[in-house]
Amino acid sequence: QVQLVESGGGLVQPGGSLRLSCAASGSIFSIGNMAWYRQAPGKQRELVARISRFSITTYVDSVKGRFTISRDNAKNMVYLQMNSLKPEDTAVYYCNAPTTGDWGQGTQVTVSS
Repeated sequence: QVQLVESGGGLVQPGGSLRLSCAASGSIFSIGNMAWYRQAPGKQRELVARISRFSITTYVDSVKGRFTISRDNAKNMVYLQMNSLKPEDTAVYYCNAPTTGDWGQGTQVTVSS
């Protein structure tokens, strides 16, 4: 089991940027894949981006070219750089460790003028 703590959410105008961070209590290198999910009001939780142990990345089509997932195995940190934000990106963003099934508590991202 690993504890995941997200930070970096907030209110941003359309076109703006945010960087989310996920701090893990254990070795993310040992865990392997890490992921970011999001859940908008009234919608199902969806996978946003995933990164393998050696930083191979995948993204949902709606964020390709705008979001970048990265990891620092030495610091046990996972990041989500979000650029060119749109109102439809508004959601609670969750860090996830697929192999252990652990989730963070989530961080709210609101994109609004």
